[in-house]
Amino acid sequence: MLQSMPQEMPQEMPEVMAIDAPAGNDAFAGNRAVGRVAFSVAASTDGTSRRARVHEAGSLRVRFPNAQSHDTLDAVIVNTAGGMTGGDRFAIDVDVGAGARLIVTTAAAEKVYRSLGPHTDIRVKLNIGPGGALSWLPQETILFDQVSLRRSIDADLAPGASLLLAEAVVFGRAAMGETVVSGHFFDRWRVRVGGALALAETIRLDGAIAQSLSRRAVANGGIAAASVLKFPGSDQDVAAVRALQHCFTGEVGVSAWNGLALVRLVAADGAALRHDLIVVLTALNTGPLPRLWVN
Repeated sequence: MLQSMPQEMPQEMPEVMAIDAPAGNDAFAGNRAVGRVAFSVAASTDGTSRRARVHEAGSLRVRFPNAQSHDTLDAVIVNTAGGMTGGDRFAIDVDVGAGARLIVTTAAAEKVYRSLGPHTDIRVKLNIGPGGALSWLPQETILFDQVSLRRSIDADLAPGASLLLAEAVVFGRAAMGETVVSGHFFDRWRVRVGGALALAETIRLDGAIAQSLSRRAVANGGIAAASVLKFPGSDQDVAAVRALQHCFTGEVGVSAWNGLALVRLVAADGAALRHDLIVVLTALNTGPLPRLWVN
């Protein structure tokens, strides 16, 4: 499975809006994509979850396909830049109010292309109020050779809030004969409940990524990996996932501690990973998947 470092890193990831362009190349920085979307969701008196505030800037947009009809609101994030590359900066801020329910996904799998030096920076901040529920279910992030991606995900839950967080990464599209030989991938997660740190981990693959993924203790040759966090989670969730081991095409591990459940997945390619993710999310009984996942 992918190696992770649950301890705090000596240096935290810089703010996403800081850009590290090649020295003296103002034109390069000026041509990079910058996007930010920030929105909040509130519960109405009739139990319906509705958007309360929406801010869009640059190449990021958010759409709400069922805004008038369900107690759980669907949000779809769209990147009009058509992918990401070195020097691009993106920020997503989501606030789920008390008692509101929200499912967030993306319009398509996000592609992160090669970099000439600067990182692609993505910052995600999730805030969930008392009794609120958020399912963060973006489609896969597809990385290309010589990628340089740094991403941070910070989730703050109030007491009584719930969170389902699933992120999948594919290192090259096998069907297209693409391979990520080298690059930089840095993924930092921090989850706090009532202000107390509940999960802290950082995954870093640097340099010879293909060589690292080939190691048995990392991905055993797999090129697609995902993590699924459920809070609150329990031993019952662990048992439900393990009961479906015969359905998985790749390697899946699951454990629960301190009120959360965490599932790790590694697969041979993106299609196999998507299959296993759907099985895991079904086992966790987290409700219907976004329609874009199954269409």
